[in-house]
Amino acid sequence: MKKKVDLNCDIGEGFGAYHMDTDSEIIRCITSANIACGFHASDPLIMDQTVQIALHAGVGLGAHPGYPDLMGFGRRNLQASPAEVQAYVTYQLGALHAFARSRGGKLSHVKPHGAMYNMAAKDPSLARAICTAIYQFDKNLILLGLSGSCMLTEAEKMGLSVAREVFADRAYESDGTLVPRTKPGAMIQEEEVAVTRVVRMVQEGRVQAVDGTDIAICADSICVHGDSPKALLFTQKIRTALEDAGVQIVPLAEVVRE
Repeated sequence: MKKKVDLNCDIGEGFGAYHMDTDSEIIRCITSANIACGFHASDPLIMDQTVQIALHAGVGLGAHPGYPDLMGFGRRNLQASPAEVQAYVTYQLGALHAFARSRGGKLSHVKPHGAMYNMAAKDPSLARAICTAIYQFDKNLILLGLSGSCMLTEAEKMGLSVAREVFADRAYESDGTLVPRTKPGAMIQEEEVAVTRVVRMVQEGRVQAVDGTDIAICADSICVHGDSPKALLFTQKIRTALEDAGVQIVPLAEVVRE
């Protein structure tokens, strides 16, 4: 049983006049914030505001780079070369780093978003492009990626620190990948189901896949998607359930480098 785990959320994913109203409340419950960097969501003002509230809450700052796809919220599979993906990630890291530095903070981790994240979980060349961008920017950053994915394997080969992520609100295929959002049952809607699954992933290292098989999984960090209607409720209940089970909720660096 793990005694420590990080709790993260993808936040700052508004754009212009559109804001995620629960961000400021969610951030009080988490230990790591994955902040959108302007490609799949967000804009300079929202990035700056999100960095400020994260720093005020003492939450770890993470860059959440994605494909340049505001219309599709970064969840459409784009055909981009490894060189393009590396440049996309570098550009977005630089943008969020600027806001963090201007507010007296610094980045602790990187978590790719949406389609980029899921494609890199299976594609070594795409994974290497992402990892190269991170390593060349700051080799001390932690890569947060899907537990058991090739993205984490490529990161470790390169010498990056990694954290294995599991999802509270997503269903799993039998190979450990996430069920595509286009398929029925991809999203976990009931909070009690989500809480029970998370506690089991942390305590037992197991989760039931969508086909009913039981698969092994390792949880360094638990993600709740900030754009989910029940994001705040999920986060609050998951944190309470883990603490009641004797699990400490700590920043990502404390889990990875303890």
